[in-house]
Amino acid sequence: MRKLSLWLVASALAACGGPEIGYRPAPQLLPSNIQKLAIRPIVNKTQQFGLEDKLALAVRDEFLRDARYPLTPENEANGIVWINITRYILTPIQYDATLAPTNYKLRIIIDLQMIDRASNQMLWEEKNLEGAMSYPASTLTGGLTEEQAREQIWSILAPMIVKRVVNGFGSVTGTSERRITGDAPSTAPNAQPDKPLQPVVPAPY
Repeated sequence: MRKLSLWLVASALAACGGPEIGYRPAPQLLPSNIQKLAIRPIVNKTQQFGLEDKLALAVRDEFLRDARYPLTPENEANGIVWINITRYILTPIQYDATLAPTNYKLRIIIDLQMIDRASNQMLWEEKNLEGAMSYPASTLTGGLTEEQAREQIWSILAPMIVKRVVNGFGSVTGTSERRITGDAPSTAPNAQPDKPLQPVVPAPY
């Protein structure tokens, strides 16, 4: 009799909810005290100079487009977005008959942190967010230069960063360490700058 009663209850719940019944965890969003954000100057740990400038501009523009959290100078913000560019991996993946590369794969990997400015504590960290694309060499019809490929990766990474900050845990997921370790090391830049580049600090809004 008890089994029959349990079955009837389960059947009634299924009839009422139908396919809508399921586990839906609440998103882990930013605390209510965080109303304004600042983007801390990006740390570039790769050998490629100037990556941080272009990524900072792309991320700033994406936050402005989203418009849910205004950007301010750090001393006026409640939350601080801190980005570290950790890997820059350019790998030839196809060659012609003379063994000249005809296609490349570019991967740029970042770590992302959110800091509560009032307590100076890290609220969360998302490691190994990856922007990647394969592209034909610029010598081929429709090919891209390395710089053009980087610009497309900024347009991939910037929305990922904003989505992780605004939509919370699980909205984006970093790649595994195992996938990163087996690849070629970061490519060296063609030329050294005359002096260190200064990080871009977002203008006050």
